[in-house]
Amino acid sequence: MAKRRVLLVDDEVTVLLTMKAVLEISGFDVDTAASAREGKSKIKLHEYQMVITDMRMESDAAGREVIQAARTAAYHPAVALLTAFPVADEDWQEMGADKMLVKPMQTSILLHQLEKLLEAHAAKLQRLSSAAAPKAPVPVRKSAAKRLATKKIPGKKPAPKKTVAKKAVAKKTAPKTAKKIAKKATKKAAKKTKR
Repeated sequence: MAKRRVLLVDDEVTVLLTMKAVLEISGFDVDTAASAREGKSKIKLHEYQMVITDMRMESDAAGREVIQAARTAAYHPAVALLTAFPVADEDWQEMGADKMLVKPMQTSILLHQLEKLLEAHAAKLQRLSSAAAPKAPVPVRKSAAKRLATKKIPGKKPAPKKTVAKKAVAKKTAPKTAKKIAKKATKKAAKKTKR
C-alpha cells in the first residue's frame, strides 16, 4: 500500500516533531510547515491526501488561510483543524475544515480519527466523481412520421424501388429517345416545307 502524504502545519516545533514522528510510525509520509505562509506554498507545490493545520500561528486567521488554500487545491485533500482552543462546529465547518482535532490528544484516538477522516473523504470524492462522470448517451428514437412512413401496412404492396442498374439503363436510353424525337420533328418540318 502506498504511503499517504500528509502536510502538518503548526508554529510550535515540539508539536510538529511529535506529530510527525507519530504519523510516520503509523505509515504516513509527513511533510511539515512552521507557518501558514510556508504551508500555503507547500500546498501549491505538492499533493497531499490530508492537510492538518493549527488555527493560530503568525495571526489568528493563519489557520483559516491554510484551510482556504487546501480547499482551492485541484487535488482536494482532506482538511483537519488542529487547535488547543476549540471552536464551535459551525465555525470550523464554515472555514472549510472536515474535522476539528483538539490538542493534546491520545495517540490512538488521533490515529483513529485521522483514519476515519481519510475514509470519509475518499468516499466523498468517489461520490462527487461518479456524479460528475458523463452519462451514457440516450438512444435517439425515430420521429412518429418516420415510424409511420416505414411501417408496413397489411394488404398494401410497397412501391417498387428502382435499382441502380435500372437507373443506369434509363440514363443511357434517355439521349436516344431525345434523338428520335428530334428526328421526327425535323421530318415533320421538312414535309411542311415541301408542300
